[in-house]
Amino acid sequence: MSRLLIVHHTPSPATQAMLEAVVSGASDPEITGVQVVRRPALAANAVDVLESDAVLLGTPANIGYMSGALKHFFDTVYYPCLDATRGKPYGLYVHGDNDTSGAVKSVEMITTGLGWTRAASPVSVLGALDKAAREACWELGATLAAGLMA
Repeated sequence: MSRLLIVHHTPSPATQAMLEAVVSGASDPEITGVQVVRRPALAANAVDVLESDAVLLGTPANIGYMSGALKHFFDTVYYPCLDATRGKPYGLYVHGDNDTSGAVKSVEMITTGLGWTRAASPVSVLGALDKAAREACWELGATLAAGLMA
């Protein structure tokens, strides 16, 4: 069975709603043979990444950057996973009040360094989540999970 690891920092109702939509998409009954594993960014570790077949990352945009929790995750896993995870597919969702570009760029710089492969375009949401934003998150989760089906 393939494993999709969702590493998230959900300090707000908006990021929680995005996480729930991503998990719902990844757990769609039509997607089989994929185990969805959720880990808060401060609890996820290198073993989680090494045991996964793809990683879906979620973060708020804080002062133009990813959350400190997600940065801590990367600091923890970077060197232990550097050689063993090259080519690993990943996805990203980001929520911000006025700008998410810095957060997206910072995550993309680190995943490029790790040699991970972007499996879907990042979902970036500003302000309140509407139906389209929730659907984009659902699609992101479904896309990452479906890509792992045997």
